[in-house]
Amino acid sequence: MSGVWGRLLWPPIAAALAALILWPLFGAVSALLFFGCVLLALWLRHAMHLNALIRWLQSPPGTEVPEASGVWDEVFSVLYQSGRLRSTHQHELSAVLERFQRAAEAMPDGIIMVNQAGQIEWCNPASEKQFDISNQRDQGQRLSYLVRQVQFTEYLVANHYGEPLVMKSARNADLTLSIQLIPFGDRQKLLLSRDITQLERVETMRRDFIANVSHELRTPLTVVGGFLEGFAEAGQINMEQSRRHFQLMLDQTRRMQGLVDDLLTLSRLESNQEKISDETIDITSLIETLYKEAVSLSSGSHHLNLQIDTDAKLKGNERELRSAFGNLVSNAVRYTPEGGEITLCWSLKGQEACFCVQDSGIGIEPQYISRLTERFYRVDRGRSRETGGTGLGLSIVKHILTRHQGRLEVDSASGQGSTFCACFPAHRVVRDKQV
Repeated sequence: MSGVWGRLLWPPIAAALAALILWPLFGAVSALLFFGCVLLALWLRHAMHLNALIRWLQSPPGTEVPEASGVWDEVFSVLYQSGRLRSTHQHELSAVLERFQRAAEAMPDGIIMVNQAGQIEWCNPASEKQFDISNQRDQGQRLSYLVRQVQFTEYLVANHYGEPLVMKSARNADLTLSIQLIPFGDRQKLLLSRDITQLERVETMRRDFIANVSHELRTPLTVVGGFLEGFAEAGQINMEQSRRHFQLMLDQTRRMQGLVDDLLTLSRLESNQEKISDETIDITSLIETLYKEAVSLSSGSHHLNLQIDTDAKLKGNERELRSAFGNLVSNAVRYTPEGGEITLCWSLKGQEACFCVQDSGIGIEPQYISRLTERFYRVDRGRSRETGGTGLGLSIVKHILTRHQGRLEVDSASGQGSTFCACFPAHRVVRDKQV
């Protein structure tokens, strides 16, 4: 015999052979007594090793392996190696789980693990903020008790998790979440939540943009189309009577062309990723030209002032800056009532250079100021159309200033006029001694 069985069976077999040899010499009683003593000694030896094995298995990890001989030495060795291997696998698994948990905690999306009873087993920091829950405090709590919105409850009951649920956060009305439950394992679920507030805002702006463009083009097209249909149905066209109609069609055509030009300008600014040129621009000369154009546009309806407090120049794109400044000036002329005062100012504010247009118009209420640079946004739509604005001017200004690392500041109050300032950082300001 070989191996474990050989080492286990050889001692009692040897004792039995010795007893057979002693039987004829010392008699049956002596031989059996000898054989019994050997078996008792073997049993005691195995009992001691077995007791040592039990104590070792019950002892803390890392306890020294008991000394043993024979087959028990091999048993202890095999168990020790198996324990080390199992410990290594556990450490590796723990490291993998720890890396997974760290990765999940770093994710911007919310993750909540829910067991088959609907109770929270674990959640990451993003989900804590989105649902106002706590991984430590709310473990074992039913998710449906913590998120009590009707939409979410219906989503859980329906058990149709193929499509995500889009809903507003109960804790923050400005937060929009996309939620999806993913079943896994033994009737467990993984809830994934994503903040899509910005995506929803962009989608809303896209819908509004399409609707506004369609509306802005429909009015002039209706006017032009109506007159053309009238001319087509008329037997004879009286040129004197139709002169006013032609002028209206020309005005509406120019309005459409202005809208298309502004749309193309805005599209070019948004798609142009190239660095702007650093040509030095004589802002004083540019503002003086805009002042003369404002005087012509006003036709004596306003009191216009020009205030040049510095001879500083700017580095940038002259065509873009002329467009931005021109929009601010033309807006002031259009939206300031007759007899009002408009001031164009070029000055330094600390290390920054600012071009400001101040008017004495009706002003803007504070709640509307943050939305002025949105496409087609108008505080008073009817009044804006009367003045011929496209609703894209300030959006163009914002993009141009952003490309020049500048910013638009608006100071206005209802009934007290408005001040629009285009401010540029110090590294774009060029003084005479730097030229």
